[in-house]
Amino acid sequence: MKTKLISAMLIAAAWVAFSCNTNSLEPAVLQSKTVEEGTKSTGDLKALILGAYASLKGSSYYGRDYIILNEVRGINVYSRGNSGRFTVEGDLSYNSNNGYIWAASVAFRIIANANLIIHADVNSFDSNKEEAIHIQGQAYALRALVHFDLLKQYGQMNAGGTLGVPYITKYQSDDLYPRREEVGAVKTKILADLDQAYGLMNDKYFDRSKITMSRYAAKALESRVCLYFGDWQRAKDAAKTVIDSKKYTIVASQDFVSSWANSSNQNSIFELAYSATDNLGVNSIAYIYRRVSASSGYGDIRALDNVVNIFSGTDVRRRIIGQQSFETNVLRNIGKYPDIKGTNNIPLVRYEEVILNYAEALFELGDNSNATAQLNLIASNRGATPYAKVTKEDILVERQKELMFEGFIFDDLMRTKKGIPKVSEQQSKQYPISYGDPRLALPIPIGEMNSNPNMEQNKGY
Repeated sequence: MKTKLISAMLIAAAWVAFSCNTNSLEPAVLQSKTVEEGTKSTGDLKALILGAYASLKGSSYYGRDYIILNEVRGINVYSRGNSGRFTVEGDLSYNSNNGYIWAASVAFRIIANANLIIHADVNSFDSNKEEAIHIQGQAYALRALVHFDLLKQYGQMNAGGTLGVPYITKYQSDDLYPRREEVGAVKTKILADLDQAYGLMNDKYFDRSKITMSRYAAKALESRVCLYFGDWQRAKDAAKTVIDSKKYTIVASQDFVSSWANSSNQNSIFELAYSATDNLGVNSIAYIYRRVSASSGYGDIRALDNVVNIFSGTDVRRRIIGQQSFETNVLRNIGKYPDIKGTNNIPLVRYEEVILNYAEALFELGDNSNATAQLNLIASNRGATPYAKVTKEDILVERQKELMFEGFIFDDLMRTKKGIPKVSEQQSKQYPISYGDPRLALPIPIGEMNSNPNMEQNKGY
């Protein structure tokens, strides 16, 4: 069939052909292809999956904005507004006109590519069918990840409602005006996709550079999803699968700081590849965390002064926070994503997160002894005082220490129903924000509301 990919919902379904070299994820030639022309070979699927990864790493998604959105609404950082960036998000003063709208363009582009791959008839391919199936597994994992991100930002589960997001499973559908599904239904579909991902991917094609999805990245994401929803047994089992693979280790204490300038570390399960040719430059995550000099650079996002107090003096993670030489009395993330030009790879799934997920699941299932042992694998490694018997709060603080500046804090505050507490006068005057406040779900962008008569706006907007 020659049907063009112009579905109203998947506005970005026209796809990008990308270099098939996994060491280089830079885009090549933009092409609008028909379904028949675009999915005839494993090479075509490679182009589609690399296009999806390229979209994932853009500055409007994991290259900067999504991570910062989850940090600036939390207890680690605040936006000074040097360049006017992320003040609306930090104040939760967004509305349907100025809301965070990456989902409309970037997230659905990734989903479109994933759906093209998933629905490809790989049995008709002339060669490399096994690799094509592995790529389909990657597509399922990416589709799950993106829908999970959409759900956490636009779903009503933390804002007093039950509506989630539409779950898009076809690159072109007769239903041009999809309705929002219930949160529980979206969760079920996310986990089903991750199951498919794990079953389809093959260790024969395990990418040692960690810049593409693997079976174990899918399981790590499953543990993340289940932790978020309090499905403790499944979170534990998924994390255990990653641990038992023996493919990853906690990065050594002496290498912790330097590891952020390196790629494909032993603790990396899935990361996004960057190079000088990606040229995020002023739109990189490093550029929003730091300044170039006293008179140049954005540096809107600063660490709260009191956040250092959660670290002991011997904890190596304390070295991630500090002052730039040309500033005084300004604390910043100086260790993670260190290259100001944005050429460092960005880890999306680290082994340490899996250990933390495992420890929390064990704790919730009543196995305090093993939960303590798992948490101490990280605490002792980092030079912190080992725990004798952990509490839930110990686990959450350890997560804050380990995952700071990586975009986890908002999710942890939401899933534990804490809202956003006021811990510093440097935070927005809007804080504290109680759990259930409508502002804890983003507004559906006005463009989507106007184009889809079946779309329901979130409460309060």
